[in-house]
Amino acid sequence: MTRYLVVANQTLEAEPLLERVRACAREGDCRFHLVVPATHPRGVWTEGKVRADAQQRLDEALARFREIGVAVDGEVGDTSPVLAVKDAMLAHTFDAIIVSTLPPGVSRWLRQDLPHRLERISGLPVIHVTEALQDA
Repeated sequence: MTRYLVVANQTLEAEPLLERVRACAREGDCRFHLVVPATHPRGVWTEGKVRADAQQRLDEALARFREIGVAVDGEVGDTSPVLAVKDAMLAHTFDAIIVSTLPPGVSRWLRQDLPHRLERISGLPVIHVTEALQDA
């Protein structure tokens, strides 16, 4: 069985990520573990509110992944996506990481070079999925 670590926040239920998950499931027996970093939004926030918002996004994403028929579990992680991944890797074994981001120019994670950083720290293949901007 192939185990995928999925790291996402704002794009948790975006169609490009869901399509990648479906494609992985078509390739064979697999399981997904979602990590939602408890990222601090711009402006005023409290730690409790940040974690509650991340938990709500995680719960909604878990339900959506189950609707498409995949085995999935997950957790709210550290505010840093790198630390969130490191923590998940201490508790679980994975075969690959799927990182879902907003598009270049918008994504803080891409400005931080997150996909390449995760590849270096994990030694695992990293699949990068990007959400397209919607025309207004």
